[in-house]
Amino acid sequence: MSELDPKWQNQKFVVSHLHDKSFKSGTGLRDYNIHRDLGVIEATGGLVKAHVVCAKEPCKKGDTGGRHKHNINFQFVYMLKGWQTMWFEGHGVITMKEGSSWTQPPGMVHEVLDYSDDREVVEIILPAKFETVPA
Repeated sequence: MSELDPKWQNQKFVVSHLHDKSFKSGTGLRDYNIHRDLGVIEATGGLVKAHVVCAKEPCKKGDTGGRHKHNINFQFVYMLKGWQTMWFEGHGVITMKEGSSWTQPPGMVHEVLDYSDDREVVEIILPAKFETVPA
């Protein structure tokens, strides 16, 4: 068995119950979302972010942040409820529905085009703090 990376050795046990962590505005990239931190930032010392992201308001087409990319090592999204239509560089327009998931490579240009009022996703990102760059 290979040696484990030392930066991953200082993780903590953290439990997050729905009633413990309410959804909050202003804690993510977009004002039209609300977020619920799942405690993974605390557990990993900032190496990983896992949160639930919900639509705070109906989609205003053209006001979803435009094409952009994230300076990340890893991004995974799982659609819990509703739907979301995205544009992905090299793949075009794709509508994600309840049960859909996607893994987005580092630096992939993408854009949110539309979403349902009940849209809810789980997103996992490495590292927890990262830069978003317009494309």
